[in-house]
Amino acid sequence: MYIPAHFEESRPDVLHDFIRQHPFGMLVTHGAAGLDANHLPFELDPAAGGKGVLTSHVARANPVWQELSSGGEVLVVFRAGDAYISPNWYPSKQETHKQVPTWNYMVVHVHGKVTVRDDERFVRGVVGRLTRTHEAAQPRPWKMADAPKDYLDQMLKAIVGLEIEITRIEGKYKLSQNKDIKDISSAAEALQAQGERQVSAAMLAAVKD
Repeated sequence: MYIPAHFEESRPDVLHDFIRQHPFGMLVTHGAAGLDANHLPFELDPAAGGKGVLTSHVARANPVWQELSSGGEVLVVFRAGDAYISPNWYPSKQETHKQVPTWNYMVVHVHGKVTVRDDERFVRGVVGRLTRTHEAAQPRPWKMADAPKDYLDQMLKAIVGLEIEITRIEGKYKLSQNKDIKDISSAAEALQAQGERQVSAAMLAAVKD
């Protein structure tokens, strides 16, 4: 990923928090059939391995897990909001007219080595942790024990676990940091007026930093 210096985010705690807040990632692989992309929920354990470990699962019917070789390199892309930025939103445009349209966004790329984990205990653990995390905000959180045991066992047999040892992680927060503060603030306010909240809030936070 091309990352100009003013858009680079390299702080591990910030990148880890980004993944936790946006855990639905795109797994990019290159197997015998060529490039493939699968969209999956991930769990991050930043303390595991040298640089952290991602875990997820795929349907057994999905051929991707059979095409992967243990230790093979993969890429997982996590993204938050994105927004078109009009040059008309920059006060400096009215003064010099030297502005052009652009697109702001936030992404984190995780490179790692994958291991296929086709064992029930691992898969049950992955599903259990994902369930606890994402059911926590529900008034009555669903738990695995709510399902009949034979049904749950059948469903678990229908999926295969993936474990990715992180080798490199990089973030790109393109939030107009290469512009004047007045231009960033004005563009963020214009986004808010249109109902966009995620990118605009990040842009204003970047101004404060």
